[in-house]
Parts: sequence; C-alpha cells; structure tokens
Amino acid sequence: MTLSPHDQLILSVYILTFMTGLPTNILAFYTFFIKVCRKPAPIDILLLNPLSNFIFYSTIYISTLFRMGVSVERYLGVAYPVQYKMKCKPTYAIMASLFFWVISTAHCSIVYIIQYQKPGNGTWNVSTCYEDFTEEQLDVLLLVRFDSCLILFYIPFLITSFCYISFIRILLSLPNISRRRKQRAIGLALGTLLVFNLCFCPYNISHVVGFVKWQSPTWHVDALLPSTFYKN
Repeated sequence: MTLSPHDQLILSVYILTFMTGLPTNILAFYTFFIKVCRKPAPIDILLLNPLSNFIFYSTIYISTLFRMGVSVERYLGVAYPVQYKMKCKPTYAIMASLFFWVISTAHCSIVYIIQYQKPGNGTWNVSTCYEDFTEEQLDVLLLVRFDSCLILFYIPFLITSFCYISFIRILLSLPNISRRRKQRAIGLALGTLLVFNLCFCPYNISHVVGFVKWQSPTWHVDALLPSTFYKN
C-alpha cells in the first residue's frame, strides 16, 4: 500500500514520539513504582497513571483528567496545608484514579462501538480507521465528540487553570519560601498550562468546529498530532 505524503508525515510523527517516549515512560514507571512501593502519596498515584499513554485516543482525556487531579492536589496542599496533611490518604487518589479511568474510557468506547457498527458486510478500510464514517454514524459521533470535549477537556482545563492560578497567587504571598523555589514552582505551573493548551486544544477545538458545522473537519487527524508530544 502506497502512503500519501500526508500519511507519511503522520506516520513519521508517531514513530518519532514513540521512539523518544518509550524510554522516558519506562524510566518514569520504574521511578514511580519504586517510590509508590516504599511510601505512596496521593500525588504519586495520580502521576503514575499517565502510563495510560500506551492506549491511544482515550489517553488524551485520561491525561487531562489526571493533570486536573494533580493540580487540585497541589492547590489543596498550599491553600489548606494543615487540613490537607491531616486528611491526605492514598485511598482518595486511588478512588479518583478509578473514576477518571471509568469516565474517560466510557466516553471513548462509544466511538469504537460506532466505528464497528458500519452497515453492509462489516468491513472497513483499515487505512482510514477512525476517519471514515457514514452520515448516520456522524449524527451520533459529532454529538459524542462534543460531549467528550466539554466534559473531559474544557471542564478539567477550567479546574486546572483555577487551581494553578490560585496556587501561584498563594505561593507569591508566602514570605517563608525562597524566591528560587517560588520561581521553580510557578514555572512548573505555567509550563503545565501552556503545554495543556498547545497539545490538547487543537484536537478539542476540532470537535467544537465539527459540531457547529455538523461535519468532521478534514484537519481533525492533524489536530491530534500535537497531543502525542505531551505523552513523552
């Protein structure tokens, strides 16, 4: 099968991100596994779950939900340090992780069900998987995509933005923290929000555009590419 230049570009991006991301993900898994085995903290459990990156489309929303969980955890740690330290339990993080997995995979599974419910003899063109839908399928798919981006991206993004902005505001008001530590924490928070926007916004904007125009945008697959770099 001959690939078009566009398909070759997409394949090259995925190969690049896989080759660079696999070693770092293995290292991250080993590091977090050792730390969790010794003395797990809620944030360790939340950070361990980006290993969901080995699953494809569902990881986009699993990643946003876990980033939201991390931002909430960090905000509570500086906003309510005493209460947080007293009530902080790994069990809560485990429950949150299970919830994130269930809600994200439940939404994404609908898309896969639609993909395999094609009329006719049940065959499809594997080179256009997740792209080639009938009009009947799109009537459902466009609604599902719009619902997914609202619940699994825009709401987590707003919560994450609120938590990190509040985190920065509180951190700046604390006199007993060195300037260097403040700058490092603020840089981490702003960097997370920036990457959040650059990597995940294009794909979810395509869902909104598709819902408004009631057709899948031709650049929908291209909008997915930036998200692959976030997984490294």
